[in-house]
Amino acid sequence: MELDTKWIEDIGLDVKQGCEFTGGAEKYFSALLRFYNNYEKNRGKIHEFLAAGDYENYTITVHALKSNSKMIGAMELGKSFEELENAGREKDIPAIQGSTGKVLDDYAALIEKLTPISQMGEVKAADEISGEVAKETADKLLTALDDFEADEAMELVKKLSGYPFRLTQKEKLEQAKNYISDFMYDEAADLVREIIPAIE
Repeated sequence: MELDTKWIEDIGLDVKQGCEFTGGAEKYFSALLRFYNNYEKNRGKIHEFLAAGDYENYTITVHALKSNSKMIGAMELGKSFEELENAGREKDIPAIQGSTGKVLDDYAALIEKLTPISQMGEVKAADEISGEVAKETADKLLTALDDFEADEAMELVKKLSGYPFRLTQKEKLEQAKNYISDFMYDEAADLVREIIPAIE
């Protein structure tokens, strides 16, 4: 499937980096569309947590936005969210209150430039699976690991890798695969349990 990425490069995103993070052009476009569609929800959460003084959930949200920004090649925005994350971890309230508005303005400006992505409809890679299928697959994978079924577990890991995880979860899934190869089933199962909450 040939997808036009020039306009995305023109608005300042590192498409090459994004494709490397996501695993190819189709998954990259799928990640872009999710990034675009989740804007209102994420902006609302940040305002809500700030108003409530809930800096723990604020930090969790900006951490996710840091990862998601980098995943689509928005490296500068990712860096800005990382600074907010660090301020959140350090409970640096003046830095949080002083910088959040500017970062959210940059976030909004990028979303506006990404508006054409909303006209494309859902773009899915051939091996991409939905959240529902991913949850079922993860449950089957835990059962296979419990039964020491290495071949079946490997097949299920391969299927589960079709879910558009963030980079952190991708790395954990890769590590779980290595554990299965080494017959370390309990360790692999622990990693799969860590990944499951990230499936939406």
